[in-house]
Amino acid sequence: MKYFWIQLLLIAGSVSMALVFIRTWGQARNRAWKRIAFSVFVVVNVYAVLRPTDVTWVAHRLGVGRGTDLVLYVMVLAMGFLTLNTFLRFRSLEKKLTDLARTVALNEGARHNEERLGAPAGVPRQAAPASADADADVDARANADSETVKA
Repeated sequence: MKYFWIQLLLIAGSVSMALVFIRTWGQARNRAWKRIAFSVFVVVNVYAVLRPTDVTWVAHRLGVGRGTDLVLYVMVLAMGFLTLNTFLRFRSLEKKLTDLARTVALNEGARHNEERLGAPAGVPRQAAPASADADADVDARANADSETVKA
């Protein structure tokens, strides 16, 4: 009963983390192994808060002097994992964003060419007609296109 309030606070923190994780479960689209690992983490955390002498016993069995040192070492490994996971996720998102920007740019370029040239992109234009009226029509379209680009 000596450590009741701190144990209560730590367990409440663990349970609240678990609740937030469960509430965003469908949104986050976490992989199954991450869900399992987080669940195990919460259970071990609650157990370690309730039975700190067991953590010290495990630390001695692993060759670590104190239970708090063992917890620190495990947290350093977990932080390294989280950092690597975040880095890989950001790199993946940047690649997806770059691919999306390229696709949009290509589609917009093709659409602009189609509007400007009056033919689908990739289809060669026919040679300009020899008549004077047709030449005037081509010049008028070119001027309209240049005005559109300036705007």
